[in-house]
Amino acid sequence: MASHKLDRLLRPKTIAVFGGLQATEVIKQSQKMGFAGEIWPVHPKHDEILGLKVYRSVADLPGSPDAAFVGVNRFLTLGIVRELREAGAGVAVCYASGFLEADADDADGARLQEELVEAAGDMPIIGPNCYGLINYCDGALLWPDQHGGRRLGPDERGVAIITQSSNIAINMTMQTRGLPIAHVMTAGNQAQTGLPDMAIALLEDERVTALGLHIEAFQSAAKFEALAKRARELGKPVVAMKVGRSAQARAATVSHTASLAGSDAASDAFLRRLGIARVNSIASFLETLKLLHVHGPLDGNTLCSMSCSGGEASVMADSAEGRDVTFPALTPEHRARVKSTLGPLVAVANPLDYHTFIWNNEPALTETFTAMVSGGFALSYLVLDFPRKDRCSDVDWWSTVRGFESALKTNKAKGAIVASIPENIPEEYMAGLMEKGIAPLCGITEAFDAAEAAAVIGKAWRKPLGSAVAAAEQAPTADANTPDEAKAKAILKKAGLPVPDGRRCTTSDEAVAIAEHLGYPVALKALGIAHKSEHNAVRLNLKDATAIKSAADDLVGLGSGLYVERMVTGAIAELIVGIVDDPQFGPVMTLGTGGVLVELLQDTATMLLPSSREDTEAALRALRMFPLLDGYRGKQKADLDAALDAIMGIAAFAVANTGRIAELDINPLLVCGVGQGAWIADALLVTKGELK
Repeated sequence: MASHKLDRLLRPKTIAVFGGLQATEVIKQSQKMGFAGEIWPVHPKHDEILGLKVYRSVADLPGSPDAAFVGVNRFLTLGIVRELREAGAGVAVCYASGFLEADADDADGARLQEELVEAAGDMPIIGPNCYGLINYCDGALLWPDQHGGRRLGPDERGVAIITQSSNIAINMTMQTRGLPIAHVMTAGNQAQTGLPDMAIALLEDERVTALGLHIEAFQSAAKFEALAKRARELGKPVVAMKVGRSAQARAATVSHTASLAGSDAASDAFLRRLGIARVNSIASFLETLKLLHVHGPLDGNTLCSMSCSGGEASVMADSAEGRDVTFPALTPEHRARVKSTLGPLVAVANPLDYHTFIWNNEPALTETFTAMVSGGFALSYLVLDFPRKDRCSDVDWWSTVRGFESALKTNKAKGAIVASIPENIPEEYMAGLMEKGIAPLCGITEAFDAAEAAAVIGKAWRKPLGSAVAAAEQAPTADANTPDEAKAKAILKKAGLPVPDGRRCTTSDEAVAIAEHLGYPVALKALGIAHKSEHNAVRLNLKDATAIKSAADDLVGLGSGLYVERMVTGAIAELIVGIVDDPQFGPVMTLGTGGVLVELLQDTATMLLPSSREDTEAALRALRMFPLLDGYRGKQKADLDAALDAIMGIAAFAVANTGRIAELDINPLLVCGVGQGAWIADALLVTKGELK
């Protein structure tokens, strides 16, 4: 195992405990879990706590503790942390609240957190405002409360979980889903040691198989990139539950892009870029960890399902609808192979209803399951709900389990038993099923969430880790500036982007003269208006001087001037390409179906930059509107290469000006037929400084 600054916390031989009730609970829980090391309570008045000798101060301790739980108030915490650091202690968990998280209500909070970090120096601290750590491998608990987990045996491995909520951590330990947990850690305020630092330390433990992160906010994109890199190197997958999806959390801004991209879309894109799967519920989080613990990432997104009920087969088929994992149709050869094992009244399909004709006939079940699993699926499901043992017998169910186990071994395949109702796999069966190489998954929705997550990680790991995001080193200080469309397009054209020729003017006569110079048809727009279509401030396909003069007379005075532009003809599709500056991730690009219905259609993809041309094209092809670009129903194909050239150029312009562009909203990017190019028909630009 590689050395890490948190090693002494994760494998402590000595623990110092400071405080009253919470400190006593730490001692109680470590003793209950059978911690084999020494525990040194520190208290100014007590002589003995739970049978242990009590010391008066850090100076009185018999040595330098590997780990310390500091369960005193925030003011006393500062002095104890300083003394621990001077004594050469390993790591301190700071339980007290009232630091930065209380800054809105307490002016001392931020100052005290700064002083805490200064007191710690180079000694790692966890928190403050956190519960600490449960180490189920060594029975070492710096944890001031009860929990529901069990100590792992010397040869057992399990998952690690980090959460920013102590209560959620406790709830996760109470699960009865059979998930083996090696470590649970809470992050608190992350004043000094961030969540990625904790995560890497846990991954370095050879007893950890997979990692789950409950994330409220990213502190450092670079540190999460380092975490993702190390996870790949160690072959240990990571799943995250990132909160903050609600619309209320996203503030509306001037452009379409800001309302579409938002911070959560950027977070989603960031996790996807790192190869960290994202799930949205605690139940799916736990089931995903279980699947990853048993099988690791999946090498594809294809599934098969087997059940003895047509109803269950239908539910499984419907549950896969719209997901990134699929039930592929069986090939004729595969179907015939399965059909040969079943009676004439059984319709063979995927998902498969194998009927009850072969129920409790282990050789027949084994033959059918072996034939079905032989299709090379990334994951094979067996839908099986066990009867409740207090009223029924489940003896006959085990022939089905043994048949499935044999089929998986014969085909060297990954498999999972899925209980359609989560509680219908008894907890006492879980470990045995996992030892057989079967992931026991509780709930159909959770099972599909888990499969999708494992497939996402597998797909990401088959490609090189992307380059670092183009985040600015420091926030810009310049005031926001919004040039009108004429100025914005001049900036884009200077950057080499495809902008139609156009000129500014103020009168209808000037508009006619410019149109005569550019050549008809032209477009005429009122400048200084963000969303022109909402104000009828755009007139298109003007073909003569009379049309220009009439339109100009209508638009003069509506904005800050007029803009005459060569009309783009032959457009096949409209795209939106938007850039917003995210304080954590730098420029975030939104790519999608453009035009006036952009928010209504919501057909977009969000990407962090820089992005490869291959990934950009994949995002474009994943849009629902892509068939329009590809010659829908025999119509002319669009100039896809020109569209990609334009998109990559916009992205490069954004990266070159990281921190200087607040927003860039190109809507629409008109994509014409093959050989006719793609053109920026409208552009809204908000800058935060002088552009390159």
